[in-house]
Amino acid sequence: MTGPKTNEREGTRAVLHHCRMSAYKARQVLDLIRGVEYDRAADILQFCDREAAAVIGKLLASAAANAEHNDGQASEDLYVSACFADEGSTAKRWRPRARGRATRIRKRSCHITVILSRLPDEEIQRRRARVAADAADRRARRVAGTRRARRSADGAVDTAVVDETDETVSSTDAASTADEAHDDLTSASATEDASGEDAGAEVEAEEEEAEAASKPEGKKNEAPTAEEKD
Repeated sequence: MTGPKTNEREGTRAVLHHCRMSAYKARQVLDLIRGVEYDRAADILQFCDREAAAVIGKLLASAAANAEHNDGQASEDLYVSACFADEGSTAKRWRPRARGRATRIRKRSCHITVILSRLPDEEIQRRRARVAADAADRRARRVAGTRRARRSADGAVDTAVVDETDETVSSTDAASTADEAHDDLTSASATEDASGEDAGAEVEAEEEEAEAASKPEGKKNEAPTAEEKD
């Protein structure tokens, strides 16, 4: 049993007549989007490097617009149920060749048809659940990233406070150490002064003892006689 006829297929269609390319080139691109969801089909045609992809992409957008405005269907609930390219008229041209001959050039054309239909209800619900789950996952990741950023910022602030406290304590310790060093130097200088005075007194006593030892012993305290006076 054959399938439904071309004009009996269900769905919203868009047709491009007399497209100036061969049906063979158009069919190579149509095979990429047949049975694919509308959004994914649009992405495939956008990144396809064939010339027919641009033409078929515009035709696909036209079919989606027809479904939205004429049938009241959302584009995210549609898929490409059918797409085909029929042979169109062929323009004949001639090119002169050697010895008075001519070669025929066939400029072919085609008629491209794209039909969009609504996805089954189960598939639509499954797809919406998947989209909602992806959105929830993205939101959870975004919230987790924000919380990590806040925690890192709070940790940086706490680290800065601890560093400032450590600097204050270290400066206080340095000041107390400097005061203790100054006291030690003062006490050491006082000790040195006292020891210097004691050493000077000892030196003076030694000098006096040396002078006393250098004088004659017998004549230290005797008075001079009359002969000595004469």
